[in-house]
Amino acid sequence: MVSAPFALERPTVTVLGCGYVGVTTAVVLANCGYNVYAIEPMPVRLDILKTGKSFFYEAGVDPLIANALKHGTLVFTNSYEASVPNSSIIFSCVGTPDYEDGSSDLTYVFEAAQHAAKLVKPGAIFVQKSTVPVGTGAQVEQVFAKANAEVRYVSNPEFLAESSAIRDTLWFDRIVTGSEDRKAAQAILDLYKIVEEHADDVGKIAGLQPPTHLPKPHYINTARNSAELIKVSANAFLALKITFANSIAKLADKSDADITEVMQAVGADRRIGSAFLNAGRGYGGGCFPKDVSGLIRTAEDFGVNMEIMHAMVELNASMPHYIIEKVALALNSPTLQDKKVAILGLAFKAGTSDSRRSPAVVMANTLAEQGTVVTAYDPQAALEAKHELHDAVHLAHSLDEAVQSTDVVFVATDWPEFIHMDIIKLAKLSGAKLFVDCMNRFDRDKFAGTTLKYIGVGRN
Repeated sequence: MVSAPFALERPTVTVLGCGYVGVTTAVVLANCGYNVYAIEPMPVRLDILKTGKSFFYEAGVDPLIANALKHGTLVFTNSYEASVPNSSIIFSCVGTPDYEDGSSDLTYVFEAAQHAAKLVKPGAIFVQKSTVPVGTGAQVEQVFAKANAEVRYVSNPEFLAESSAIRDTLWFDRIVTGSEDRKAAQAILDLYKIVEEHADDVGKIAGLQPPTHLPKPHYINTARNSAELIKVSANAFLALKITFANSIAKLADKSDADITEVMQAVGADRRIGSAFLNAGRGYGGGCFPKDVSGLIRTAEDFGVNMEIMHAMVELNASMPHYIIEKVALALNSPTLQDKKVAILGLAFKAGTSDSRRSPAVVMANTLAEQGTVVTAYDPQAALEAKHELHDAVHLAHSLDEAVQSTDVVFVATDWPEFIHMDIIKLAKLSGAKLFVDCMNRFDRDKFAGTTLKYIGVGRN
């Protein structure tokens, strides 16, 4: 925490919405000396946050909440009246779920703007941090214009990833602002320069080590619409890299190649890079699927057909089923009906409790629908995944319980607890015939001499 006298010179900030983005933004700014109000309308969430803990799992969040509450720089509230009139900067971090057709539900975005417009002080900066379709900023500006609110609008898309949200916010590679008001955009860039200045100190409070090689971050100011399009384009491209790797993995399975060797060499090309070229059960979570479908629908609204995105969505959706079919083929069976399997991992990625659109959940449910006896275990995501799982899926309380007396073990999320488990012990405890590495994270040599047959994705 920076010294109090310096902190008093900084503008008061309100953060609208306490999801992953909102909580991360609020706790980082509060620990950099800003006085922050964080608005959360859901009583259950608000009560948990006021105790100094988060309602979701994310490394470093809880220590930062507790420290900011201790120093009085963070207030969790459900009141716009108690926060917005006192704030010079307002971050909108509300949810933007998608409709069944893939388009974005912007109800919360406009409701937040309408509430703020009634209370905001003249000259305040309203920052849209939630991911929204291109063109949304112009509509939000109209909300303030109709309310005669003198507000400066800035689009400031977030680039944090769940499981590394605090790291991504402290040690960022780029900050993007988009606004028709250059001074307002610069004010937000200056705010992040304060974060950059104090990143290592705040990281220590969070219990996180700074990156060993940290390039100088880019501060990028663009037009408003460009900023809105940058975020979804970045996520769509990363999803495309994953999907490309999976398409080649299917070919590798047919041609007796090893996808890990192929992608390692492809990624060594400096023009391509190795990040997000890992084949496996596909992408999930609250960002990639939503941002891709939102980009497709937005493009359609502008008369643009993104055929490559449609193909990407289709192939990504096929991966959990493709893996199950591989296992059934290995067992010389049309399905896994009546087989006993363990699904290790339910979160869409390690390091988070988020199970939204998780391929692991899709696999568990697909198997249960086939009549497979499914036991699942996740060290953090079981509670959130429970309401998404088929009623027949049994939730275990430990790894050992999950794998006891099974035919097949699937590692569907690469938690360290799974990656570093004792394979010999696993083979004896489970009695399983097959070990399914759904994310290609294991060395096949570890299975030599055991009763487990290893199956990867694109690793025949």
